[in-house]
Order: sequence, then structure tokens, then C-alpha cells
Amino acid sequence: MMLGIGKEAVIFLYAGLSGAVIFFSYGVLRLLRNLIRHHIVVINLEDFLYWVGVSVYLFRQMYKTTYGSIRWFFILGVVCGIVLANFMLSLAKRMYKKFLKRLEKKGKSR
Repeated sequence: MMLGIGKEAVIFLYAGLSGAVIFFSYGVLRLLRNLIRHHIVVINLEDFLYWVGVSVYLFRQMYKTTYGSIRWFFILGVVCGIVLANFMLSLAKRMYKKFLKRLEKKGKSR
């Protein structure tokens, strides 16, 4: 089945969004681990369940968008979504640190 370039672009964007969802959901899992101490066995079980869930989620997304066939632009879209989400998070962290420094300077000057 041949898809048009417009359809492939939409699928690529959905795949990128799926990659961002995967990235941020693992970030939430890491935050919960920092808040609540876990035994290593529990951490391993959480990771196993997370990756099984991610596999099911990606399979479902791929099945819905590409009718069950593996398309490399879908996989590339997921990877690009993860990379973009990581970049956006690091950019937000840098902006937050600069904002805190400005507030600190403003507080000292008063």
C-alpha cells in the first residue's frame, strides 16, 4: 500500500508526538522514584512494566497510523520526538535557571 507524502508527514508528526509521550512518561516515572525510595527489585519491575507498556503503546500507534506495517519514517519520527522532547526539556531547564538568577540579583539589589 502506497501512502502519499502528505499522509506520511502526518504519520511522522504522530510518531514524533508518541516519542515525546514516551520521553515525558519515563521522566514522570523517574520523578516518582526520586520522591519515593524503591528497592532495586521494584525498580526493575517498574522498568519492565514500563517498557512492556511502551511496546504496546507504540504497536497500537503504529497499527492505527500505518495499518500494521512497519514504516521506517514512523520509527524515525519516534526517535525525533524523543530527541526534540529532550532538547525542549533542557532548554526549559536553562531558561528556568536564568530566571532564578535574575530574581536572585533583583532581590540582592533591593
